[in-house]
Amino acid sequence: MTTPPALLIAGHGTRDDAGAEAFRDFVRRLQLRSDMPVAGGFIELSAPPLGEAVADLVARGVRRFATVPLMLVSAGHAKGDIPAALAREKARHPGISYTYGRPLGPHPALLSVLERRLDEALGSVPRSEATVLLVGRGSTDPDANAEVFKAARLLWEGRGYAGVETAFVSLAAPDVPSGLDRCRALGARRIVVLPYFLFTGVLPDRVRRQTEEWAAAHPETEVRSAEVIGPEPELLDLVLERYAEAVKGDLRMNCDSCVYRIALPGFEDKVGLPQQPHYHPDDDGHGHDHGHGHGHHHHGGHSHSHAH
Repeated sequence: MTTPPALLIAGHGTRDDAGAEAFRDFVRRLQLRSDMPVAGGFIELSAPPLGEAVADLVARGVRRFATVPLMLVSAGHAKGDIPAALAREKARHPGISYTYGRPLGPHPALLSVLERRLDEALGSVPRSEATVLLVGRGSTDPDANAEVFKAARLLWEGRGYAGVETAFVSLAAPDVPSGLDRCRALGARRIVVLPYFLFTGVLPDRVRRQTEEWAAAHPETEVRSAEVIGPEPELLDLVLERYAEAVKGDLRMNCDSCVYRIALPGFEDKVGLPQQPHYHPDDDGHGHDHGHGHGHHHHGGHSHSHAH
């Protein structure tokens, strides 16, 4: 019986200590659930960097691992930065091999957690009287933003809400106040703002603050805030499902609407761009001495070769 590959979890990173600790705690929970070695690291902003997590696995005798991006949508990090970082680690640690898994959303298991968060926020209010505003992180990648709309549509299907609208907390329109304005213009009397985030952090806090400010300025509309997804059993199960897919090589990336493959309006210059890693500021050597000199390069291409 060959040893199963280890599991490497790749996170966004956050300036929020509680958010970074929630990620690290989630990695510890995964290790308790699993027979194979588990490690986790961040692309930016938080420790440990992804390279340190790989070094940790190698130090534990790991030669093969599967990487799961702990991300709800496939944006620049999942498409570009993580594959590039993994390629860099392969060069640093000759003899290791890895496979790469899919981002998490919009999986039915996560939709059921979102539904639970909405039920908690609504209490006794019937769903038919509630309009949901699903708020994503926001990206410069149109495909990533479209994924949030897909999650909103799937959340709306068959659950009986008055409607599910979409907004973003950064980098994309509509922003949270505009999203709330839109709900009101559509006739919503009760709005529940649902953050499409895994863990607590700077951005979910911003969503809540902007929601409270808008609510104070619009006393005629009842507005409630739901909680983030959090380290639920469904999330643990889903990460292990993504791990199993990656180990089997059963990968399906969303290439159909990818700016690096298809000339989308306004993004034509991205087609075929070469891959550049995203250098974590805490990473030894930063990569600036590797001849790239790109530093924090969010928008590099991705080869997709890991997915086909």
